[in-house]
Amino acid sequence: MAFSFSIYDFTSFTQWIDKSLYAAMPPFWALIVEMVIIGIVFLGFYALLGLFLVYAERKICAFMQCRVGPNRVGPFGFIQTIADLIKLLLKELIFIKNADKILFNVAPFIVIIVSFLAIAAIPFAKGLHAMDFNIGVFYIMAVSSMGVIGVLLAGWSSNNKYSLIGAMRSGAQIVSYELSVGLSLITIVVLAGSMQLSTIVEGQRDLWFIFKGHIPAIIAFIVFLIASTAETNRGPFDLAEAESELTAGFHTEYSGIRFAFFFLAEYMNMFLVASIAATVFWGGWMPLHINGFTGFNHVMDFIPPIFWFFGKSFFIMWIMMWFKWTFPRLRIDQLLTLEWKYLLPINLVNVLLMALIVLMGWHF
Repeated sequence: MAFSFSIYDFTSFTQWIDKSLYAAMPPFWALIVEMVIIGIVFLGFYALLGLFLVYAERKICAFMQCRVGPNRVGPFGFIQTIADLIKLLLKELIFIKNADKILFNVAPFIVIIVSFLAIAAIPFAKGLHAMDFNIGVFYIMAVSSMGVIGVLLAGWSSNNKYSLIGAMRSGAQIVSYELSVGLSLITIVVLAGSMQLSTIVEGQRDLWFIFKGHIPAIIAFIVFLIASTAETNRGPFDLAEAESELTAGFHTEYSGIRFAFFFLAEYMNMFLVASIAATVFWGGWMPLHINGFTGFNHVMDFIPPIFWFFGKSFFIMWIMMWFKWTFPRLRIDQLLTLEWKYLLPINLVNVLLMALIVLMGWHF
């Protein structure tokens, strides 16, 4: 197969790599090499995106607080994040005397592996998709929910009362808000008629679901944004890491690379929920198309799909950062009241409303 690369469609490029590997070696080894290549690409992407998001949040936080932010190390302070990474990698790994050593060491890996498993199902652009499950939405919900296990293990195994309290808060928070996240996604699954992410993206070729689904889609997106911010333990829902009460919460006793895993996983989980929102509600890599506006649609098609995807994802992450640096932290009772008394009932009614709209054919 001849080499072909296009920033508008990666299908030919990925198929060329696949066919070249299978032609050069036995099927088993070709599959192993493909997995290794995908793993290396995701590791590199993970590291670079994590560094960028840490820098971006520092700058956005500084802007919101009328400060400059990082500005000494490198141009515009960009190398500051790299310097912090090097410092974390060289830090001593402190072992807690009475901690459960096995669980204490395993917990950070569980948190980071869960985000890797979930992000593998995200379609980044046309033809740029590691795994295209026919139950993609269900897979992401199931895999991402396992992250709370790492948090609970970290808090319990540290043999620290503040870590344990932080882990218990985080567990209650994540389990509660998972319901609203799941119901918000189910609302769009009802509209799309499929749980396969590639099919959901294709269903938004003529118009994104946030517009096609009328008011229920907008409500589902707002609830998803609030619930996913809470599920990722970000402000104003960061009770699990309330510095004024719990030092650093469930990862108080972690240092060095283990702490870096928790720190990086928070930002990657933020990217994960933003990319899910961009894919399910805002068309993923699909350009903005409006029926009847042929000239406008052609202009939109000139923008590469991968730019559409990352542009939407970064915009949603900017909103999440805006949340964190604007609203004060909620108390634990306020946090759980918001979910169980408001978001969950709204979501349940919203799913029924979307089902009615689909049944009656009232969507665009």
